[in-house]
Amino acid sequence: MAVLRLFLLFLTAPVLVAQAVRVRRATPRLPGATGPIEGALGTGRPLRLTVIGESTVDGVGAATHADALTGQLAVGLASAYPDREVRWHALGITGASARVVLDELVPRVRAADIVVVVLGVNDTLELHSAARYRRDLLAIIVEVRRRIGDVPVVLAGVPPLASFPSLPRPLRDVLGARSVALDRAARTLTRLPGVTHIPLVPGLLRPGMFAADRFHPGPDGYRAWAAALSEGLPIVTDGRHPGEVTRPS
Repeated sequence: MAVLRLFLLFLTAPVLVAQAVRVRRATPRLPGATGPIEGALGTGRPLRLTVIGESTVDGVGAATHADALTGQLAVGLASAYPDREVRWHALGITGASARVVLDELVPRVRAADIVVVVLGVNDTLELHSAARYRRDLLAIIVEVRRRIGDVPVVLAGVPPLASFPSLPRPLRDVLGARSVALDRAARTLTRLPGVTHIPLVPGLLRPGMFAADRFHPGPDGYRAWAAALSEGLPIVTDGRHPGEVTRPS
């Protein structure tokens, strides 16, 4: 079967390349979110949340970071901990792979009580192997902990590119399969103490939840994704690390 898949991929390669070029040319280039990349919600003992990653952490598709993934994650944590002041910090680079995040963003991470890593789309688009992606994620975890201590780390599931409305078939199917493979590799890192994986369930981001480029989440998409992630963050923050936080499909 593996040989057959490689043969079929070889046959469809010209179509995939042509589709990729058309998508790149036709997709609007949206800016990252504006406004502060950090903020606070609530009062009480501080609960420090750092989110690090690619364009979704940069807030592409939302007007401000408060409306994007990090800000909405902070809302979820503040709801779960009404007696805490949730201090959030978004560190994102549009177009970043895991290696870029390791080199350019991890050195900027400050002391935190929980770190959420949001990556995988650009590694998928760049056709990085699952082994390379896992290796780079592991390096991020190790380096973050070397810098700020034994902080719990949450790996957000790689978004399933098979559900991205901007991608035509068969390109959508090929990239969707690659994103699943990278996400599967990320899940193996939950064998490490204090590392949790929270999947992005296929179908969670419906077509109406995407931004104008039909590739990044819009505000509704960020709220839905943050709500799914927020179900697992209190578990981790309370010192429990189930490895995989499962959600109904």
